[in-house]
Amino acid sequence: MDFKELSGGSYSISGINQSEYGEVMRVWEISVRASHDFLKEEDILIYKKRIYETLPNSINLFAVRGNFNKILGFMGTSDEKIEMLFIIPEMQGRGIGKSFIHYAVNKLHLRRVDVNEQNKGAVSFYNKMGFLTKTRSEIDMAGKPYPILHLELSGPAERTFE
Repeated sequence: MDFKELSGGSYSISGINQSEYGEVMRVWEISVRASHDFLKEEDILIYKKRIYETLPNSINLFAVRGNFNKILGFMGTSDEKIEMLFIIPEMQGRGIGKSFIHYAVNKLHLRRVDVNEQNKGAVSFYNKMGFLTKTRSEIDMAGKPYPILHLELSGPAERTFE
């Protein structure tokens, strides 16, 4: 998979080892704190624990790495959908998210993703990528009052994501 030049280097998608879960959680927390300003601090801590416990069991993880193999962003998938996609704030808007979506759709054949309705930047990103809201849940999977949009990719199975 070809990537745009980012910070003077060329990056590709690769798997994540269990030994890197601490780095994944660092990226997750930095990204969440920058994009999920609607979350309460106690909820962030609850979600962080849940996600860390989920990583080894049911999620396939992929990363884009920078200098010194540092994870710049990661995507978690299941057999059915994109489960999570987080990129450190300073690397957002540089094609990493688009590359993850391209990979998920064209290589993994995934067409669904859930997103917090209050995360306007993520909703806009997925809409630009061709995902449309199919249904809405008033609460998230933890039973918290953070509405979730259930999105599905419209259009052809193979996409270029210009």
